[in-house]
Amino acid sequence: MLTLELLRVPAAICPDRTAIIFENSSLTFAQLNERSSKLAESLLQQGIKPKDRVAMLQVNTPEVVETYFACAKIGAAFVPVDFRARPGEVAFRLQDSGVKALILGERYLPMVSSLRDVAPTVEKYISLVAAANPDLVDYKTLIENGRAENFQPYQGEDTDMTVLMYTSGTTGTPKGVMLSHNSFTEYSLNNVDPAGPDQEESNILTVPLYHIAGMQAMMAAVWGGRTLVLQRQFEPVEWMKLVQQHRVDRAMMVPTMLQMLMNHPDFDKYNLSSLKVITYGAAPMPLEVIERAISRFPNAGFINAFGQTESGATITMLGVDDHKLTGSPEEVALKIKRLSSAGRVLQGVHIKIIDPDGKEQPVGENGEIVVKTERAMNGYLGQEAATAETIDPEGYLHTGDAGFLDEGGYLFISGRLKDTIKRAGEFVPPVEVEETLMAHPAIADAAIIGVPDDTWGETVRAIVVLKRGQSVTLEELREFGRQRLATYKLPESLVIVEELPRNPMGKVLKTELREKFGQPNTPQQA
Repeated sequence: MLTLELLRVPAAICPDRTAIIFENSSLTFAQLNERSSKLAESLLQQGIKPKDRVAMLQVNTPEVVETYFACAKIGAAFVPVDFRARPGEVAFRLQDSGVKALILGERYLPMVSSLRDVAPTVEKYISLVAAANPDLVDYKTLIENGRAENFQPYQGEDTDMTVLMYTSGTTGTPKGVMLSHNSFTEYSLNNVDPAGPDQEESNILTVPLYHIAGMQAMMAAVWGGRTLVLQRQFEPVEWMKLVQQHRVDRAMMVPTMLQMLMNHPDFDKYNLSSLKVITYGAAPMPLEVIERAISRFPNAGFINAFGQTESGATITMLGVDDHKLTGSPEEVALKIKRLSSAGRVLQGVHIKIIDPDGKEQPVGENGEIVVKTERAMNGYLGQEAATAETIDPEGYLHTGDAGFLDEGGYLFISGRLKDTIKRAGEFVPPVEVEETLMAHPAIADAAIIGVPDDTWGETVRAIVVLKRGQSVTLEELREFGRQRLATYKLPESLVIVEELPRNPMGKVLKTELREKFGQPNTPQQA
């Protein structure tokens, strides 16, 4: 199924229901469908054809949603650009993808003059605000002049590329991940109830739409006929105000967002009791944080969704029932243990854990997580060798993540393969050590890296952020960890920092930590 149906169906079933709430404006499903069709027809008039690429540089706004569906309706590929990217990073994405049109928010208009010289394929620069520059096409005019009644939607294959999404590039040049219509529709059809005429829900979305988690959440909400409450960028107080004002039912968050909310001094001033489901993912969730969240959001069920850009959408899920810490003492203990997992595979997904030789690992044994699913990417744009390294001849996507499956089929993520530590031949799972450090009462945040060692090959270095007014020594951390970790997993050096470097989705940038603190000499405490 093509993704344009994700909007067409709810527009037919509940046309007058609010589809998007954004600041002081709103759109119904019928209006969103009509506006995207008008934009699609105008883009065709501007020379945008099927298979062309249209880039968007803007924070979360209704125009991003409209533009995506307009692209889907004409068979063009949507290229969402990280709105935090610097001009050089934007230029690379435009050059690499061969973008034909670029739609920009107001704060990005000063980039246009510099981009013209380095992005020769861009024929149209479209401004979301009225601009005096006659070389810019006005977005509002495109909407006004589009004739939805004359528009005939694209008739293509569900394997056609609909989104070209770039990896973060924290460990090298970003790669364009080619995602098909099926990457999104297969997930929605199998995991989200379609829009109904009676059941109404709302979904607050603050995860950026240039990220796979934001794009998947947006499409799932539209297919489900849910009202999207859009926030430009995450800000805790505004988020709480929006949830309270609109009685929001669902939220998609990353762990750092959840922590910021619960740590905010005004958290208890807002009524967040309407929240029924909080989905989290995109970065590891410390056990202490999710246990605290279960207590602080007593009316909400929690879902942990795991996937990556290359997998197209969520591939495993730890469901609401898994987060309910009820039952016998043994059942509760098992549930608490599995709170650190990414849950079980979803329909249409097969997972294996393999060793470096490709042999499948038994239950409980670490290895690389490989995935086979129709949702997986078509490949990396223009990079056949990288695609062949990532998708093997049997069709398995090599995720680059390490982990293991327990006896119940729950997937535990140990960390990125490139981040794993081998001490005297023993594998040290980063996530397990980091969760242990986070449980220490003095630690606010933690990461581990491996440092070269002549005797052991690598040793474990802890890099931690302290809670206000707290202190800790290496020996105290080692003693704390002895009750939970094997001796070879205990940190053997310690660095104290003000904060850990993270990307916009909350993932710790281990590359930066290794560059700064990865030398084998005695670390300095900051």
